Amino acid sequence: MNPALALLKPGVGDAGVTAPGGYLDLLGAAGPESTGAVQDLMLTGIVPHIYERWWRPALGRAFKGVFGPGMKDEHRIARLLLGLSPGDGVLDVACGTGNFTRDFAKTVGPEGLAVGIDVSVTMLTRAVKDTASAGLADRTAYVRGSAQDLPFKPESFDAVCCFAALHLFDDPMRALESMASVLTPGGRIALFTTVRGRSAPLRTFESIAGSRSGTRMFERTEVVRAMERSGFEDVRQRITGVTQFVGGRLGEPPSA
Repeated sequence: MNPALALLKPGVGDAGVTAPGGYLDLLGAAGPESTGAVQDLMLTGIVPHIYERWWRPALGRAFKGVFGPGMKDEHRIARLLLGLSPGDGVLDVACGTGNFTRDFAKTVGPEGLAVGIDVSVTMLTRAVKDTASAGLADRTAYVRGSAQDLPFKPESFDAVCCFAALHLFDDPMRALESMASVLTPGGRIALFTTVRGRSAPLRTFESIAGSRSGTRMFERTEVVRAMERSGFEDVRQRITGVTQFVGGRLGEPPSA
C-alpha cells in the first residue's frame, strides 16, 4: 500500500489508483493545462531519460550563471533550508524523476517519509524505478496530483520543497498557499525559482523568452512577500543569476 494514502484528504484517495509505474495516480486521464513549451517537454517520454544528467544541470547553469551553485550545492542548500531530521515527513513538489526526493529519503531515514508529487507520468515512472534501485522504496512514496491544489490533509509534513518548478505553474501563488496548508506549524519550506534581472535589456529579453516558454520571471521581492503573506517567518533569499533560493519557517497560527 502506498504510505501517502494515509495523508490524503478524506475522499481524495477513493478516486486514486496505483498506476503501472508504481505511483498513486489521482488525476487519471486528466492532465494539466499547458503553461508553455517547457512544461510540454516535461510531460514527454524523452526528458526523463536525460533530466538528471543533462537537462536539469544545463538549464540550472544557464539560469544560475557560470559561478552559481551546481547540483550538489542545490541539494546541500535544500537540506539546510529544510533542516530535516530522521523521522521527518517531507513533500517534494514537482519532484520530476525524484532526484531530490531520494536525497530527502536518505536524510529522514526508515522512520520518516519522503513523498514526491508531480503531474508527469513519465517522470514519476522513472522516479519510482530509480528509488527502488537505490533501496529507498521503504521510506518513499510518489503521487500524481496537482501542486496548485495539493491533495494532502493539513499539517501532514514537517517540510516542503519545490525546486525549479514554481515558475512553471499556472497559479504559483495558489500553489504556495497550498504548500503552506500541508505544513505543520514551525515547518520549513525551500524554493528554487526564477527572479528578474535589474537591467532594462535583460528584463526585455526575459519577458520575450518567458512568454514563449511558459516560464514566469518573478520580481525580486515577489516570492518573499508572498511567503510572508502565507504565514512564513524568518524568510531568507539568495539570488544568483536570474534564479533565487528562498526558505522560511511557517509561523504558529494566531491564537483564538
